[in-house]
Amino acid sequence: MGQSNYNGALQQPISSGFNAKSTTTEVIKGIDLTGKIAIVTGGNTGIGLETVKILANAGATVIVPARDIAKAKKNLKGISNVEIEEMDLMDPDSIDAFAAKFLASGRPLHLLINNAGIMWVPLRRDNRGIETQLAVNYLAEFQLTTRLWNALKKTEGARVINVSSQGHQFAPFSFDDPNFEHREYETLQAYGQSKTAVNLFSLELDNRAKAFGVRVYSVHPGSIAGTELAREAPLELFVKMGFCDEKGNMLPEVAASLKTIPQGASTTIWCATSPLLANIGGVYCEDADIAELSFSKEIYAGVKPYSLDETNAKKLWLLSEKLTGITFQVN
Repeated sequence: MGQSNYNGALQQPISSGFNAKSTTTEVIKGIDLTGKIAIVTGGNTGIGLETVKILANAGATVIVPARDIAKAKKNLKGISNVEIEEMDLMDPDSIDAFAAKFLASGRPLHLLINNAGIMWVPLRRDNRGIETQLAVNYLAEFQLTTRLWNALKKTEGARVINVSSQGHQFAPFSFDDPNFEHREYETLQAYGQSKTAVNLFSLELDNRAKAFGVRVYSVHPGSIAGTELAREAPLELFVKMGFCDEKGNMLPEVAASLKTIPQGASTTIWCATSPLLANIGGVYCEDADIAELSFSKEIYAGVKPYSLDETNAKKLWLLSEKLTGITFQVN
C-alpha cells in the first residue's frame, strides 16, 4: 500500500500548484462531490463553516455536529445539503450517541473532518480528569474516528482530515504528565501537546487504515483573522507573544501576515479532495501542499520531527485507548 510517513519519510512538498494565498474556491475548482457524505466538527464557525459551505456547494451532503444547535442553525442557514446533529466534544457519551445515530443510518462516510478545537483556555478538566485542550483537540477526535471507522472503511477512498496547527511546535507530547498533574499549567504548552497528538494520531491511523483505502492527513490552516479561537485569551498573552500593543491594537506586521478564512480553510479542502494525494497519507500539510520538516528551534513553517516519530505514534495510540477506555481495532 505504499510507504508510510513514519519519521517524515514522505514529508516534502509535491508542487500542488497552490500556496499560502490560495483559497477554498481555487483548490476545489473542477471537483464534483455529488453523492459524497462528509462530517465536519466545528462546522458552524470560522474555517469549519467555510469548509462546510465549500463541500456543500460542490455537491456533498455535510453533517455538522454541534453543541449549540440554535447557533448552528443560525450560522448555517441558507446552505443546502447540510444536516445538523447534536454533539458535545467534552462529553464522551454525546460523541458515542452521535456516531451511533450516523451508523444506524447505514450511510457510508467519505470525509471525516475533525476541525473543532479550543485554544488559550485556563486550566480545566473534564469529568474524567483530563485537561480540556487534550480532551477536545485530540481525545474527542480519537473517539469519534474510532466510532465512525466502520462507515469510513466501507467507502472507496475515504479520507480523514485532522486540523492541527503550527502550534504543535509549542510542545512535544508529554507521556509523563499529559494532564498537568505534576507540572505547572501553561496554556500554550497544553495546546501544543494536543496538536502534536493530532499529528501522531494522523500518522499512525494512516499507516493502519491505508489497507482499507482510508487515508489520513493533519493540517495547519495558518494564522487566521476572524475566528472564535481566541475568545478566552487575555490581552497580556497577545502582548507577550508580540501580536499587539498594550492597548490591544494588532501590530501592522502581524495583521499583514494573517490569512483570510477562505485561505485558512483551503488546506483542509485540498487534503479532502486533491487527486494528488490518492496514494499519499499520514502527512502534515500547510498552504495547500505537503509541508517540509522543520529542524529549527524556533516556531517556523513546517512540521517538527517529534510529531512524526514512529515510536511516539504507537505509544500515543495505546495511551489514547487507555484514557478513553476504547480499543480502536483497525480491521
